[in-house]
Amino acid sequence: MSSYFISDLHLKPQRPDLTRALLCFLDKIAPDADALYLLGDIFEAWIGDDAPYPNLTKICQRLQELSEQGCELYFQHGNRDFLVGTQLCQQIGASLLPEYAQVNLPCGQEALLIHGDQLCTDDTDYMAFRDMVRSPEWQQAFLAKPVSERLEIARQLRDTSKAQGAMKAENITDVNNVAVAETLAKYKVRLMIHGHTHRPKIHRIGLANGKSATRIVLGDWDKSGWYLKVDHTGYDLISFPITC
Repeated sequence: MSSYFISDLHLKPQRPDLTRALLCFLDKIAPDADALYLLGDIFEAWIGDDAPYPNLTKICQRLQELSEQGCELYFQHGNRDFLVGTQLCQQIGASLLPEYAQVNLPCGQEALLIHGDQLCTDDTDYMAFRDMVRSPEWQQAFLAKPVSERLEIARQLRDTSKAQGAMKAENITDVNNVAVAETLAKYKVRLMIHGHTHRPKIHRIGLANGKSATRIVLGDWDKSGWYLKVDHTGYDLISFPITC
């Protein structure tokens, strides 16, 4: 049994190399996957399942083929693609995970899967924005708009996010350690897997009860691709050339 975890590909028409890298990953690195977890920000932006997305056909076909071959696919919302709905998930044969998902891994451990942005509690401006766009009322109103208007709103939001992010200290845009510890305690787990921060690393955490926990941060795809592989022997966080 082997499970693979990826996040933060930020697929977009301007980066066809990322699409090629994902297809290469599916064909050459993870063809033996029993489970593949897509933990958010797979797409740079997602404005609704009804909108057209360039270069998406090959990705959907390959993911669907993987699902039909017996691999279990799971999708979890990120801060860029939180509007992915049941239509896309059905198209690729994936199950939509909740914001906090507990799973049993092939190595015998239970893990909590999250995208990771909900742990960046020091970034109060972002957390307020997150609360707004995750509300059913906001999403319903946004999805009711024409595709052209949604595209423009998404562009404006991305531009604003990049401008604000450039002015924030690194610790503000990283996870809050107290939020991490509280989340681990709430879900009674000692292993957390997430993306979002673009700071790939395996962290060992000392807990208040004297025990330890592990936080695995997935990497973003840019000059390199990143994935986490878990099997009966344990887990490895691995990078590979984007040219595959």
